[in-house]
Amino acid sequence: MPQYKHNEITIHFSNEGTRNEVRKRVVDKLFKEVPGTGNEENASRYLYYVETLSTGDRIYLQRPANLHNGFDFLICVENQNYSPKGKRKRNYPKHDDLIADLQMKKRANPELYRKLYHLIRKVYECHDVTDAEMAEIDFGKGFDTDHVVKVFKWFFIEQDIRYWNYSGRMKTWQETVPEP
Repeated sequence: MPQYKHNEITIHFSNEGTRNEVRKRVVDKLFKEVPGTGNEENASRYLYYVETLSTGDRIYLQRPANLHNGFDFLICVENQNYSPKGKRKRNYPKHDDLIADLQMKKRANPELYRKLYHLIRKVYECHDVTDAEMAEIDFGKGFDTDHVVKVFKWFFIEQDIRYWNYSGRMKTWQETVPEP
């Protein structure tokens, strides 16, 4: 598979406000992309570095996404492989990856899981969560708390953009995050 040059941009997007305000901030940035002139090497490509994890790895948005649908983007994490052992490497999480992690954490420590759930809910309700808040929750296994919370932030934003006229983030919240 050919490797294409991407325009790389580091930017922070606040999660404060309404769903529409958050979505608009992201879409406004995407509107500034220079259009491509064709397929393959003639397509415009972008990587938006949007979060830094406690490990130093970054979460980035890759555009266009694999399906090339409008404002769609792929949420990726540097130096992460979400694939099962023996399968092709995948640095982009799927909802199921985080569901399995959350279920494991809930079983392992229900009290600590309630705290994690509260942070994810805060992100779902369009509020920023500080690194200090996330650092207080350590399960000692699975994905780090900041990894989970920051990926969920982008799952929610992506769903609000993709399902603009529908439930957006609500479906992800209801189907992905187990109640404490």
